[in-house]
Amino acid sequence: MTAELNHHSSHYSLIIGLGQTGLSCARFLVQQGNAVAVIDSNDKPACLNALQKDYPEVVVKTGSIPADWLMRADSIVLSPGVDPRLPQIQQAAAAGIEIVGDIELFARHANAPIIAITGSNGKSTVTTLVGLMAQMAGKKVAVGGNLGTPALDLLTDPAPDFYVLELSSFQMETVKSMNAFASVILNVSPDHLDRYDSVEDYQRAKQKVYQGNGVMVINRDDPIVSSMAIAGRNQLGFSLHESQGYEFGVLSQRGHLWLAEGDAPLMLVSEMKIAGKHNVANALAALALGSVMGLPMDAMLQALREFKGLPHRCRFVREINGVRWFNDSKATNVGASIAAIEGLADNGKLVLIAGGVGKGQKFEPLAATLNEYVSTVVLIGQSAEEIARHVPKSVKVHFAGDIKAAVKLAATSAENGQQVLLSPACASFDQFSNYVDRGEQFEQAVRELTA
Repeated sequence: MTAELNHHSSHYSLIIGLGQTGLSCARFLVQQGNAVAVIDSNDKPACLNALQKDYPEVVVKTGSIPADWLMRADSIVLSPGVDPRLPQIQQAAAAGIEIVGDIELFARHANAPIIAITGSNGKSTVTTLVGLMAQMAGKKVAVGGNLGTPALDLLTDPAPDFYVLELSSFQMETVKSMNAFASVILNVSPDHLDRYDSVEDYQRAKQKVYQGNGVMVINRDDPIVSSMAIAGRNQLGFSLHESQGYEFGVLSQRGHLWLAEGDAPLMLVSEMKIAGKHNVANALAALALGSVMGLPMDAMLQALREFKGLPHRCRFVREINGVRWFNDSKATNVGASIAAIEGLADNGKLVLIAGGVGKGQKFEPLAATLNEYVSTVVLIGQSAEEIARHVPKSVKVHFAGDIKAAVKLAATSAENGQQVLLSPACASFDQFSNYVDRGEQFEQAVRELTA
């Protein structure tokens, strides 16, 4: 389908990419009274029908990203999935046309303090936790961004008490004017290296979350994040070790681990329903953000006691024949899988199901973790052979054609008392529509296992 732009209508905002974010940008810009055009390189973008139904006046072109449309636009709004390195986008930028994303538009119109959360892993968990803590404290919060509701759809009048935003590095690339009330980079591990020219470029995109003069929440255990701390700015740290003053950390007392503020124990780690060291770090990050927001401690701890975790993120599926099965389909990069494996490692070596689309990342960092915590690996998908090259000799390797076969192989490999973890370390789109679909197919296959 193509549409022609009226050559006289030189004043328009051009949105590139028509997924959920692109649709929310179109809705927002039309409501602001702008003339809007949308282009998408797919012939049938995800939200085409919704756009045509609600905003028939918006001109749409699908199937390509023509340079002349970009060169005639007043401003270009990039969806996070669109690579800003495309030559026609670079050409428009060089011609002085403003290029923004939905988060930049949001930042210009936000009417309440922003809590901004990014990082390679854990951001959805922390975003959801902070939202829950604020709700338990009786605050009105709008939660979304990269997770759930697109940011521009959160803008309301009257304003909420806080906007709590999960932000991806892709969304941060085009941000200039955001000044968050509190912000955190949870951790940095190499991800999306198919999208960035270097690890440094990826880190720079994340680092924008700290711009402005709000409170910087710093992961003291992550050297890259710690190096981003700016002298003279308000900072609040968290660590899986003992912390000082008002910083959040972990205390050991009488053989039990406690979440703590400085030397004051707050609650037992074992009271949380979410498992693993990485989730302890997520809980501490949420406590730090919540304390900057002035949320009462009892409301925050209540949220930590009740939160069961998010679907497809290290979720317990079932126990059968003495084997416990966990779904961590959301682990689309090596760092996330390492966190999940180490998080479940208290109960002996586990059986891992991994593989999918590698997105140009290196699998060497998996080797030490596999050696220490994994007895058998079942590999699926496009990157199976590549991952296998980095599996240590101490670990058995099996290959499976699909997730169902992988579950059967894992079931025969696992012994009584062992855990089986789906934590792919890869994207899913070689065999599944997304990580949710992958997780659901895994859970279905696990439910079909018979004792």
